[in-house]
Formats: sequence, structure tokens, C-alpha cells
Amino acid sequence: MQLRYAFRLHPDAGRQTALARAFGCVRVVFNHAVRAREEARRAGRPFPGAGELSTRVITEAKRTVERSWLGEVSVVVLQQSLRDAEAAYKNFFASFKGTRKGPKLSAPRFKSRKDTRQSIRFTANARFFASFVTGTDPAADANRMPASGQSVGIDLGLTLPHSVRGTPIAVLSTGEKLSTRLISENQGIAVESLSVAGLARTKPAKSVHDAGWTAFVNMLEYKAQRYGRALVKIGRFEPTSQTCSLCGTVDGPKPLHIREWTCTACGTLHDRDHNAALNIHQAAGLAVTACGAPVRPESVRAQREETGSHGFPTGNRAA
Repeated sequence: MQLRYAFRLHPDAGRQTALARAFGCVRVVFNHAVRAREEARRAGRPFPGAGELSTRVITEAKRTVERSWLGEVSVVVLQQSLRDAEAAYKNFFASFKGTRKGPKLSAPRFKSRKDTRQSIRFTANARFFASFVTGTDPAADANRMPASGQSVGIDLGLTLPHSVRGTPIAVLSTGEKLSTRLISENQGIAVESLSVAGLARTKPAKSVHDAGWTAFVNMLEYKAQRYGRALVKIGRFEPTSQTCSLCGTVDGPKPLHIREWTCTACGTLHDRDHNAALNIHQAAGLAVTACGAPVRPESVRAQREETGSHGFPTGNRAA
């Protein structure tokens, strides 16, 4: 397995100027490539290929007075920008045809100089980057996280998962991170397969994003694969908040402000989140299957650890 780390840089004034120049050149090349494709589409001509675009928007452009400043930065980052544009179009067409999983993608748009998410990428032959990938030792991982007979269900509320309430989703003073504790203590973990994109369009949208649901589940997912744990996602339409975890009676939907309720069948008083966590645990069947969970993870793509800054470009070589 591979892990990706990202650390924030603090360049001095001179390096900030150099980076800003590189960001600007990359943005211009990307926009030029998008414009060339759009002009070809409107004229009914075939899209220019990667080689043609490289010649037109980089090699020939640097020879003009208007774009001579493209020669002040590494050609590597300019070529990577063209590859990014090519990848963006491929993903768009795949999404349009329905061959790409996930939400529908729009056509590539021009990059703005006002956008704070500026990035450049280098190849292995031009390394100036703060993102790196490391390999892990399966034997060391197994020793670090021995098999456990416990399992847990997690209800992802707007505050914290109830089963670990009191521990924020953040780095503690001891250096522990919450997802690591859950993976360490439990052989099996069950969570709801929530539609975060859909929830973000509802009234509590800001709380959904602030809670970091997607990032938290992603951490659980790759750590479960790394340490041989079982992560089970149950359907988001499972009525976990409506079902009595003791007798199984479905008591109907309840507004979000109702945090406690009494089962009309057996009279049990439930904490909404705790009851949901118990139902998630039961729905996943982890009480039976936890001890039989796989003990070795399969190979997975590199992931960013919690360490370092978030919102960092996800390319293999980024600065």
C-alpha cells in the first residue's frame, strides 16, 4: 500500500514570485488548449491532438512577443498542464457517455487568476514538490494492528459519531487520530453509505461540510484496507433512526430536532444517535462476521494521510 503526504510550504518573497509566474503560465497554457478545442468544435473540425496543441500553445507561442514569457518557466509544468486539459476532456466525454462512474462532469472551463487553487506539476526529472508517496510494510502493519474480536457501528451525525462521542474528529494532544483508534480497536466497522452531495443541498448544508463526513469515511476505508479490517457500508435508505434497536419495531420518521424517543411497542427510551448506531451495527451483521474478517488488505491507491494541509492538489507531483 502507498500513502501520500502533503505539507504546507512557506516560500520567501523571491520563491513566491517564481511560483506565481509558473502558476500564471500554466493557467494560460491550459486556457489556450481549452480555447483551441472549443474553436474546433464550433467550426465542426476535429479536435487538435496533444502533439499539435503542444506545438501551437507552447513551442510556437514562446516565439511570439505576446507569449515570450512562457520561456521563463520550466517546460515540464507547461506540458503537464496540457495533459491535465486532455484528462479533463477524457473524463468529460466518459461522463457524458455514461462510462464514467460518479456524478456528471461538465466540460472543462477556463481557469481564473482569482481562483486560489493554483497548482503546477513536475515529472520525476524535475522534482520541486512537497507531496510524496511512501510504501508500507504489511508485516509491520499486522504487528501494529493485531486482530480484534470487537466490532462497532457508527452513526454519522452532525456532531460526532455517537459510539465515540467525546473524541473530536481531529488530532488529539496525544497524537492519536479518531479513525486510527476505531481501526485499532475493532475488526469490523459499519457506517451508513450517506449521499453527502445530496445532503449538502439541504438546510444543514454547512454542518454537513463542516462535519467532514466524506473525509472521515475515506480515512476509515483506506486504513481498513491497510490493516486488514472489515468496513461495511449499509444502504442509506435503511431506517436506522426509525427502528427500535431492541424489538425491531419501525416507529416512523422523526424530525432532526427529536434527539430522544420512546418505542411505542416496547416502551424503550432511545437516544436517537445511539439507537441508530446499534441498528447500523446489526444491519451490517458484524456481531457474527467480525472474527472472520480478512486479515490482509489488498493493494490500494495512494491516499493522503491526515498529516499536513488539506485541500492540497492531488496529483502525483505537485507544488
